[in-house]
Amino acid sequence: MRRLLLLILIFGLVGTDAELLLLQHTKSLWELIPVVLIGAALVIVMWHAIAWHAASIRAMQGVMGLFLLAGVAGIALHYQSSMEFKLETNPSLVGWALVWAILTGKAPPVLAPGAMIQLGLLGVVYTYKHPALLFADTTKSKTGAKNE
Repeated sequence: MRRLLLLILIFGLVGTDAELLLLQHTKSLWELIPVVLIGAALVIVMWHAIAWHAASIRAMQGVMGLFLLAGVAGIALHYQSSMEFKLETNPSLVGWALVWAILTGKAPPVLAPGAMIQLGLLGVVYTYKHPALLFADTTKSKTGAKNE
């Protein structure tokens, strides 16, 4: 099951990065963040595939945490950008009408950064109680490291 999760994660990373690049999601520093994070995740996943070490799992957990933060920040940025556009085109929008117009707008799609959250959660599930971490813990206890 763990291998299947990793394959799904890799498929999602490659697909999402391809989509972002095809949509030219590279025009500002903020737009580059998910592209760079996905690139970093792919490097870490390749490192993990080669080394299968606790350090690669910890690195994956760290970058997946950044995915979660980037997804939440991306939703906020997309929402703000969409709100500004909607208010420029129709200043009379207020309340739920404005929220609905923002959520159903096509550019930028407000919930699209949720894909980063999904990938982050998938990576967290993959690393949860990973055998490489358990092996590292037992190796430490056998070599005389103190258990606290």
